[in-house]
Amino acid sequence: MGLSKELLDILACPKCKGDVYLNKEGDGIICDACRFMYEIKDDIPIMLIDEAKKIE
Repeated sequence: MGLSKELLDILACPKCKGDVYLNKEGDGIICDACRFMYEIKDDIPIMLIDEAKKIE
C-alpha cells in the first residue's frame, strides 16, 4: 500500500521540524538536516527520535 502523498506532505522531522521525504527503497523517511532515517513498519512511519537511524 505505501504512504500516501498527503501524509508525506504533512510529516516533519520530530527533531528539527524540517522537511522529510521517502527514501528510494520506500522503507524509510529521510531528514537531510538531521541525517536521520525513520523506518516504516507495516505502512506506519516510526517518527520517534530514539528509534531513528543515523545515516552517513
